[in-house]
Amino acid sequence: MTAATHSATVDLSALPPYALALKERIAYLPDAQVERVLRAFQIGAQAHAGQERKSGEPYITHPVAVAGILAELGLDAETIIAAILHDTLEDTELSRDALGAEFGDVVAELVDGVTKLDKMRFGTRQEADAESFRKMLLAMARDLRVILIKLADRLHNMRTLGAQSPEARTRIARETLEIYAPIAQRLGMNKFKAELQDLGFRTLYPDRYRVIRERIRAALGNRREAMGKIESALAARLASDHLTVRVVGRIKSPWSIYSKMRNEHKTFAQLMDVYGFRVITD
Repeated sequence: MTAATHSATVDLSALPPYALALKERIAYLPDAQVERVLRAFQIGAQAHAGQERKSGEPYITHPVAVAGILAELGLDAETIIAAILHDTLEDTELSRDALGAEFGDVVAELVDGVTKLDKMRFGTRQEADAESFRKMLLAMARDLRVILIKLADRLHNMRTLGAQSPEARTRIARETLEIYAPIAQRLGMNKFKAELQDLGFRTLYPDRYRVIRERIRAALGNRREAMGKIESALAARLASDHLTVRVVGRIKSPWSIYSKMRNEHKTFAQLMDVYGFRVITD
């Protein structure tokens, strides 16, 4: 089944600022697809009418933000539409058949896939080893885009965690560090992984996070210049051997340093690799 077509265009003057911001972000899509995304917003807003987030904002702001995160990756219209509607099957009266009739089977399957993942609950390590749970999540998603929507959903929830109770913050942060950040890493989504780890660590161990971040800042001091020189020297040496590379100098994240300190039973002063250089070649 293909998506239903609508001749009427969406009235832009009736859209709230956050929906217009999403429209700007999806400018890479053809006009007809942008129209479908805006139609999805209208249907999602209608379905979630009267629902609020814990922060007091209209609930629809969350799925729109999730769609915006995925738009930054340049994903296709089906993924963006499914992101906007990802909570409708679980939290509203909208049915899978209605989604399929309006937007096609692909969108309905993506939303259904996210809904099934949401119903899986991560309890304790005794109930479900984190590694097994990650494998199960990946296996359950027949379409990888389901996992991408779930990761973007988790990222936005972590960015807005402040409105949750302390117990919920702790549970969600632990899940993020043990389940979702490793999945992002496995998929090569380094920016997602880094932000999920940073937000999770900051929430779970605020004092440890603050101390390590300060130590990194102090250790860096005037060494930025030295890092730049090492980067240039590496690039020049590799170029002299006719290797086309990109060299990226980076400071390790608080979470990766904390994990290494914990796993290797070392103090911050004993760690040699606070800085790293990534060499990317074909």
